[in-house]
Amino acid sequence: MKNIIIQIYEIQTPQEAVEMARLGVDHMGSVVLSAPGEGADPQLAETVRAVQGAGAKSSLIPLFTQPDDICRVLDLYRPDIVHFCDSLCDRQGKTLDLSPFIALQKEIRAGFPQVRMMRSIPVGIPSAAHLVDTLAIARQLAGVSDFLLTDTWLGPTASDPVSGFIGITGKTCDWGVAAKLVEQSPLPVILAGGLGPENVYAAVEATRPAGVDSCTLTNKLDPQGKPIRFAKDKDKVADFGKNALAGAARVLKGK
Repeated sequence: MKNIIIQIYEIQTPQEAVEMARLGVDHMGSVVLSAPGEGADPQLAETVRAVQGAGAKSSLIPLFTQPDDICRVLDLYRPDIVHFCDSLCDRQGKTLDLSPFIALQKEIRAGFPQVRMMRSIPVGIPSAAHLVDTLAIARQLAGVSDFLLTDTWLGPTASDPVSGFIGITGKTCDWGVAAKLVEQSPLPVILAGGLGPENVYAAVEATRPAGVDSCTLTNKLDPQGKPIRFAKDKDKVADFGKNALAGAARVLKGK
């Protein structure tokens, strides 16, 4: 049995899902870019089924916020996990009113009790981590979630790549704060934010999470060396998983 969850995001085709499962990926995430229309997107529906058929867990991130639209997505695709990655703090790091996010998750729990919920928690880059009350935010959302996931808040001088949502920065968060979150959390914490094959071993050793997540740094690169959205590099994914497992084994050995 694995001692750490390997989670990879931006799996958008069934063929890629099968390949990721062959590489040992446990959770595969897909992004739903817009609210659904009359019916399911056939490719996304087939991808969710391919993930589940391979024995892995399917996770969907809806990049919209209306409860009815989110419920429609869950009804259409029936993923194992719905992942909420709304920005929970403002540009200065001040915590937003969390009551609407908590209410939404309670509504989802009542309507879709079989779907587990993952909630991204902002953790600042090392120079700005003190501006975000990460641990207090996590305490408020733990009661309505099944997983917490760290993701990188870039600080007051930068904007999130997707307005209103946190993630896909390619930058690491403060691992000291992430380790404190792992220690306090009653839920499994998945470490995300700028993780790739080169740093995941050290990240696991430093934070001891239940799982690790990669998106940007396991993507293919364009001719200019920039990550290509929705295009995974199989070799990077394989090395990411191998190094994460090695880091987790080292942590267990040191206990």
